[in-house]
Amino acid sequence: MMLRTLVKPVLVASMLMAGQVTAAPGASQVLEASPIDDIVALYPAMMSAGIREGLKQSGGVPPMVAETVGYVVSNSFSAADIEQQVVENLESNLSGSELQAVHDWYASPVAKKISSAEIAASDPSAWKGIQARAPELSKKYQGSLRAKLFERFDRASRATESAVDTSIAVQLSMASAVAALSSDSVHYDTLKQQIEGQRSMLRGTVGQQVYDSYLYTYENISDQELGLYLDFLESGPGSAFSSVVTDSIQQAITDPIEAMGGQIARFLAPAPANGQ
Repeated sequence: MMLRTLVKPVLVASMLMAGQVTAAPGASQVLEASPIDDIVALYPAMMSAGIREGLKQSGGVPPMVAETVGYVVSNSFSAADIEQQVVENLESNLSGSELQAVHDWYASPVAKKISSAEIAASDPSAWKGIQARAPELSKKYQGSLRAKLFERFDRASRATESAVDTSIAVQLSMASAVAALSSDSVHYDTLKQQIEGQRSMLRGTVGQQVYDSYLYTYENISDQELGLYLDFLESGPGSAFSSVVTDSIQQAITDPIEAMGGQIARFLAPAPANGQ
């Protein structure tokens, strides 16, 4: 009797342990292991800062209005909603073995080092440093392997493509905000078509910014470590992960824009006179 009572818990425990060993990580676990959840958490601030500075530089609206628009924008984008969109799409599009492979990569020391660098460089507070050091780093790496690896990195990560999409989203947000403050009624679809028409021009400008960011972000990453990262991004699981994440984020930051103009107009509308 005692032997049976001892054997049963041991069998149950061994079965539970076996389940823990063989179960593939879920999409949320993979996202947590990657830098994506940390970077997504910065997106509302990134969008807000980009739009706020863009409005100030354009001179089209007073600084206080630009700050107000920035506030509305930051509250229009939810990091939790973006992350949920990414998780759902990963679950739908990646197999268990692909999620496992991605999780294994991000659990490695090299990936953790690279992830830390990417998170730090994604913070809006790092933007001025990236711009300030761009000429120095461009000269430092001119003709080097690091410079030559950029094309491979950009193709595998879709960095420029993603940055152009984000830039268009920012400009569309700015245009929606300005239209909301103007007496001229411009339909959202018209604004979108006009800004989309600038995509080819934006690609050149944004491409240079992505290159500057690439040199800054991976400055303390060796060529060998960067090569391992590129191998991952070019692998089946890495490519699938990167593609799903990029598309999910773009969808999540584009969807709220159409409604944002109305929110800004309501937020800045003068209070009704007393008695009316």
